[in-house]
Amino acid sequence: MTGPVDAPPPAPSSRERALEVRGLTKRFGALVVLRGIDLELRQGEVLGLVGDNGAGKSTLVKILSGLYTQDDGEVRVGGERVHFNSVERARAHGIETVYQDLALIPQLPVYQNLFLGHELMTMGPLRLDEIHVRVPSIDAEADQLSGGQRQAIAVARAVRAAPKILLLDEPLAAMGARESRLIIDLVKDLAASARVSIIVIDHNYAHLFELCDRINVMQGGRITIDQPVEETSLEELTELMVWSFRRQLEEIPSDDA
Repeated sequence: MTGPVDAPPPAPSSRERALEVRGLTKRFGALVVLRGIDLELRQGEVLGLVGDNGAGKSTLVKILSGLYTQDDGEVRVGGERVHFNSVERARAHGIETVYQDLALIPQLPVYQNLFLGHELMTMGPLRLDEIHVRVPSIDAEADQLSGGQRQAIAVARAVRAAPKILLLDEPLAAMGARESRLIIDLVKDLAASARVSIIVIDHNYAHLFELCDRINVMQGGRITIDQPVEETSLEELTELMVWSFRRQLEEIPSDDA
């Protein structure tokens, strides 16, 4: 007689909402960057966020991470309505962010960069192996590491805080295939645990189709498409973005007008 078989984790679409955004707006003077964003992220889900430059993706991430405050709209984390006015407040609600520039100090060794912004009063075990981060030595300076290793340290630093939501803003920018593979595998391992919900911004659609459960398209400060990855294709997404870019070009007034 065989023992009980562990049931597979539920699909992300059937899980509780980790994050809800409703009607989110943001202005910088006369410039309206976000025009009523509606977005949701389920527990253990990986959501890809794509859009042209200026669509508002990074502004949205900076609001969710506490760098900016919204002008209007509602944000809920785990069902609780929140309003962030600092990075510390966002972190207190379980949100960690990794930006493209990593925020590492090149001259500091790995172990000190790992604790930047999360300094410990007492030292416990340092376990990079739990999230499969490989570096030559924890004493190696950050500028001695590859781009993928430095990004992995930035992700590991965020994960050490045991986040509920992880925001990755262009985590694979300017990386080669081997370095990108390191970060893709790291994110997939995190997602497989179903403990962390992840939003990934990436201009490389192939990366998103490998990583994500669902894709949102941002255009002109709004979410215009919300589609499960399994119900679309790389070709369809590429065609959509080309069409969107052409439409924006057509809307730019000609100098001869």
